[in-house]
Amino acid sequence: MLIVLLVVSVLLLLTIPNIVKQSKSINDKGCDAFITMVQGQTQAYQLENNKVPSLQDLLSGGYLKGEQKKCPNGKDVLIDSSGKVTEAP
Repeated sequence: MLIVLLVVSVLLLLTIPNIVKQSKSINDKGCDAFITMVQGQTQAYQLENNKVPSLQDLLSGGYLKGEQKKCPNGKDVLIDSSGKVTEAP
């Protein structure tokens, strides 16, 4: 029983740092996917309304949900005057 507990403890000690290290990579990839989705919604808004939207326009028009204001990594999303969506620095 103690040997099994020791093996499980060693496995946890080896895997937890790896999971924490990959968390940033996962959030960055999620942000790339989120920016692509917002870009598509921006284009749909432009086609329907003939103007470049702000993030607030997308939220109030139902193109994005209320909790979709930021990337998974916590950075803001910016829409420039040409309609290009980028991650805030």
